[in-house]
Amino acid sequence: MPTLPWTVPNTPPQGAEVHVFASRFETRTLWGALRFLARTPAVWRQAGRAPGAYGATLRAQPLRRTFWTLSAWESADALKAFARSGAHRPASRGLSAQMRDATFTAWQATADELPVSWEEAVRRLEAVRRLR
Repeated sequence: MPTLPWTVPNTPPQGAEVHVFASRFETRTLWGALRFLARTPAVWRQAGRAPGAYGATLRAQPLRRTFWTLSAWESADALKAFARSGAHRPASRGLSAQMRDATFTAWQATADELPVSWEEAVRRLEAVRRLR
């Protein structure tokens, strides 16, 4: 699966502060990776119409059982509302037993910095992983 392009559900106001969130998931098995992939379209559709979503992308290496997400939000509360609703909630709960590792990080940026690069997101995720 190729990287899904940066999608902008809602255009942020110029210069606005945004909440950026990145995650890295590694499944225990290839079966877990396939289950992750099967649930991706519904969650992607949800992200594409989520209130407060300023951008999202997904990078997948299913044969390596590894997935990354990168998104920008109006606020941490907008991200939490997304995560606790729609297709995301049952997908994340249903996949939790399949996860070997999960890493999360969040930071503030300005709308002018969007889209955030994958290099920046991976750098921040790796910094979190090194601290564990």
